[in-house]
Amino acid sequence: MDTEKTGSKKILVAPLNWGLGHATRCIPVINTLINNGFHPVLAGDGESLILLKKEFPRLKNYQLPSYNIQYSRKGKYLKYKLLMNLPRIQKIIKKERMEVEKIVEKEQISGIISDNRFGVYSNKAPSVYITHQVNVLSGLTSFFTSKFHQKIISKYQECWVPDFKGDNNLAGKLSQIGHTRINLKYIGPLSRFEDKNILVKERKYQIMVLLSGPEPQRTLLEEKLLTELKDFTKKVLFIRGVISDKERIFSDNKNIVIVNYLLQNDLQKTIAESEIIISRSGYSTVMDLSVMQAKAFFIPTPGQEEQKYLATYLEKKGIAPYSSQDEFSINDLEKITVYKGFKTKKTVREHSIPLTVFKY
Repeated sequence: MDTEKTGSKKILVAPLNWGLGHATRCIPVINTLINNGFHPVLAGDGESLILLKKEFPRLKNYQLPSYNIQYSRKGKYLKYKLLMNLPRIQKIIKKERMEVEKIVEKEQISGIISDNRFGVYSNKAPSVYITHQVNVLSGLTSFFTSKFHQKIISKYQECWVPDFKGDNNLAGKLSQIGHTRINLKYIGPLSRFEDKNILVKERKYQIMVLLSGPEPQRTLLEEKLLTELKDFTKKVLFIRGVISDKERIFSDNKNIVIVNYLLQNDLQKTIAESEIIISRSGYSTVMDLSVMQAKAFFIPTPGQEEQKYLATYLEKKGIAPYSSQDEFSINDLEKITVYKGFKTKKTVREHSIPLTVFKY
């Protein structure tokens, strides 16, 4: 894109703080904006904003009101907990809209990209929504939650879907929809990782644990996996998925290296050096592991229908096995040998992020 036409326009980028996935998939979007002469301005809250500040320390950033979304300790109660919190979340969305208007005015924002933040849009600037969940699975209420989400999406000029259109996709029915008035743009999977060959002389780790997601379920899975791995005799890299000033922490087991987090380049390198990846089946993780052509074992977040669906979908395609959190055993990893793993390296870099919405 001609930078003279962009004129260093400022684009507000704001991911939802629900785990780190919404932030990580905004990384290639931010890089694309920079490479095309735009000036991204970051907005968000919690660990997702902290992560983007670490990845892009020179970019200006703003704090948005936090939704403070937490899971229940028992996944089956998640839907009810979210319903109980709905009035509070609606108030926060109104505050978020007010803050966004202030930022638009102060920074002279020329465009907005919201990754699943319902209140991040403005009538004063072209607004884009990023989601892979055009259809929102919620059990018996899936029809209503999908229609509700589609109504939210319709407020935006465009909706960028980080997947391929048609049957050969990563998100299954989550990202696919028939006739709709929503201006959908299928832009291909968004991964923070560069599509490049990494020279690996040897596999450094037999297992990499890659945790993420909201509390308390992140901690519950961490405790479960550390118990399962306590007698494991081969090398394990355990990434807690907690953004902290302290990157590495002490482990009682000499075979387990525990780190709080890794930034983009180090994480890509260590995934390439790992034989098996144990992780949640969140879509951003799925996109990252796809571009890395990794061998994965998924443990869906209890109560999150989307993750359970994705894990089942990928298992049926012969890509990766999965287990529920309660039933997981280290012996389940033996199932991986009969699965083909991810084979596609196609990412958004082979497609086009449609920045023309911000061009004029």
